[in-house]
Amino acid sequence: MSKKTAIEALDDLLKDLMDSTQIFGGKIVVLGGDFRQTLPVVRKGAKSQMINACLINSPIWDKLEKLNLSENMRARLDPTFTEFLLKIGDGTIHTEANDLVKIPPSILVPYTNESDALQKLIQMVYPEITNGSQISSPFLNKAILTTKNPFVDEINNALIDRYPGEPVEYLSYDETLNENHQAEYIDLLNTLTPSGLPPHRLVLKPNAPIILLRNLDPTEGLCNGTRLTIKLLSKNIIHATISFGEFSGKDVFIHRIPMQPPADDQYPVPYKRIQFPVRLCFAMTINKAQGQTLDFVEQKQPQQLEY
Repeated sequence: MSKKTAIEALDDLLKDLMDSTQIFGGKIVVLGGDFRQTLPVVRKGAKSQMINACLINSPIWDKLEKLNLSENMRARLDPTFTEFLLKIGDGTIHTEANDLVKIPPSILVPYTNESDALQKLIQMVYPEITNGSQISSPFLNKAILTTKNPFVDEINNALIDRYPGEPVEYLSYDETLNENHQAEYIDLLNTLTPSGLPPHRLVLKPNAPIILLRNLDPTEGLCNGTRLTIKLLSKNIIHATISFGEFSGKDVFIHRIPMQPPADDQYPVPYKRIQFPVRLCFAMTINKAQGQTLDFVEQKQPQQLEY
């Protein structure tokens, strides 16, 4: 979900361009979203700050025409689950002590210990990999969701190790913006994986699923969040096909680009990473999965979630 400041900036820009005091400069702008879903990210912010960052708390909100959708088309074949989601979103779900929501046992993976539970989860979502079966395209339309990038990396690394094929390793070049700091910080920078950046050590295999981390060419379907399937891995180029959407099946070629961590991230020194702007997407964060269409999803929840 976009922060209200981003929408307000768009409003100011269009007013300036159109020399108009009307909202969005008199242009028709269509916004879509669901306030039941994850809140905007405010780094190190309290829940109240995340709520305040929502568009609903902007002066623009009262000037918008609201149209409400009434049916969850994605979950219409499972009315019980749909009702469960609505009750959580509306805040009418029955809660246990400390406002904890009890998840129905029918959608839980039995927990014995951390290692066994993760293996069961992987087996349920990706039996083709664990059984050594032939990989088919429907396998790509599913994911394991979890809360934070370190958990995502743990699952992706475990699955790429089991995935058939010869691995190809790509190491990033991390460069401090002040060249005087390069020798001092290079080893430290290689260990960091900031949100929104690929890892320093990127291990890929042909036919594995990846997700794009930058808008490279939106008019051709290469947007932040686009999922792709690797076809060929060469030294300086990743040849892949777009997996879903309007551009499904389109061949694309991805090269390394310079990327910087978000400006509000706290790191010892400003730097940039030159790497392919992709990650494996056997698993992804819940935030990254917003807006994705998946046929099969399991969630690894190593910590308590607030709603």
